[in-house]
Amino acid sequence: MIKGILFDYGGTIDTNGLHWANVLWDAYVHNQVKVDKEAFASAYKFGERALAIHPIIQPHHVFYDVLFLKVEQQFGYLKENGYELDSQAIEAIARECDRVARTSVEKAAPELAKLAAGYPLVMVSNFYGNLNSVLKEFGIAHYFQSVVESAVVGVRKPDPAIWQLGVEAQGFLPHECVAVGDSYSKDILPAKATGAKAIWLNVAGFEDDAEAQVSVADAEITDFAQVADTIKNLG
Repeated sequence: MIKGILFDYGGTIDTNGLHWANVLWDAYVHNQVKVDKEAFASAYKFGERALAIHPIIQPHHVFYDVLFLKVEQQFGYLKENGYELDSQAIEAIARECDRVARTSVEKAAPELAKLAAGYPLVMVSNFYGNLNSVLKEFGIAHYFQSVVESAVVGVRKPDPAIWQLGVEAQGFLPHECVAVGDSYSKDILPAKATGAKAIWLNVAGFEDDAEAQVSVADAEITDFAQVADTIKNLG
């Protein structure tokens, strides 16, 4: 019997299963940034590492700030690698992606409300130390009894230890918890390693999910709105 739910945030709640690299790439294309996809992928990875290692993002930063600083890192990397880019596009990309997140969170909020009425919810996320500010900004912080954030606890996905912290925050046995996430390698595999059940929001991953030939997820969904019904079916 499922007693508690663990949620990934980025790519799960704020994009309804679209990997953020895909969302950002679409914004690059829409804003006519002259970069090939392979170079963008390298810039994306560079930016993620930079934000994880350096205190660029502060606890008070809202999500637009995260996006602006993320794209700023990407542009810096691309310029160092010979691309001539207009830095004014950074703001346009950040604004566009912020709208994507706000729309997705607004759609996810009724499902979170439904779930929070029947289960304790815990967030388990690779984030930058400002996730509580982002959840409050988007009006969903009150649905979560606890937030386990990589920059705060000092452990990052795909290490199962961060999911174990989520299980411990629930106070239930691992098999009484179910994890919901979009990344097969960072959410599903490590959550399963703790003994928890896992629901894979399998929409449009990035390179890290190409390995999922035979899924170990207990269920797969293609829309965040399917979470509640799927959990009922899991028992």
